[in-house]
Amino acid sequence: MQRSRTPFYKTWSRVGMLLLGIIASPALAQEQQASSSAADANNPLANVTAFNIQNYYIGRFTGLPDDVDGNQVVLRYAQPLSFGNTSWLLRASLPHNSFPVDAGFDRVSGVGDFDAFLAYQFDTPPGISFGFGPQVVAPTASDDRLGADQWQLGVANVYFDGRSPKFQYGYLLIYRAGVGDTPEGRTRPNLGAFQPFGFYQLGNGWYTGGAPVWTYDFSTDDYNVPLGLRLGKVVQNGKTTANFFVEPQWSIAHRGDGQPEFQIYAAINLQFR
Repeated sequence: MQRSRTPFYKTWSRVGMLLLGIIASPALAQEQQASSSAADANNPLANVTAFNIQNYYIGRFTGLPDDVDGNQVVLRYAQPLSFGNTSWLLRASLPHNSFPVDAGFDRVSGVGDFDAFLAYQFDTPPGISFGFGPQVVAPTASDDRLGADQWQLGVANVYFDGRSPKFQYGYLLIYRAGVGDTPEGRTRPNLGAFQPFGFYQLGNGWYTGGAPVWTYDFSTDDYNVPLGLRLGKVVQNGKTTANFFVEPQWSIAHRGDGQPEFQIYAAINLQFR
């Protein structure tokens, strides 16, 4: 009995499809990795070592003359940690402040107060991060007027939903208060901060969104509620994810003098995978 033969063109079409799949697989994997990195680039609980350089230029303060401005540079480091079967994230920040002080609004520059929090990372479904833990602030300011001049303790809670490759959102919630004796003439720290954030991926690493910080001072009842609009670019270079962005922010509700009324938030955030 004569065996039927596969037509010549069908054999080569199958070989061609196989070769095409082999060639396309690395490119597709690289594209998927880039998409995942872009979606995770703004995750404050990302399970990677990170180093950030953030800058807030404050062009106008509430209740102060229009020509008075200020600036704050923040160096931030994040490190995942494991204790037994538990996962944690340590995040430490050190600012360099340049703010107007006293009645003459003279600018004073120097190191601000060091702060750190240690967040326990709960077991969550893929794409979701949820952390909760203690926070400590140390009075490291080089000039007492650039910090609280008192130790502070508090708690921090972070949520991030990165299940969608197009839109990611979440929040950072912090409360801290002074401990021990409050120096004479100083207001005892008692501060709450809520940072909602959302990011929409535009493609090719570009994204938009915002991450303003809303603050409330329980000692004075002063508060500030800014809104911002960000334009950012995420670049993957080997195992390093670089996130560059600029985000102008305007205060839509505030109480108390010296609150940032208009500021420009810009940063370079690096994640080492």
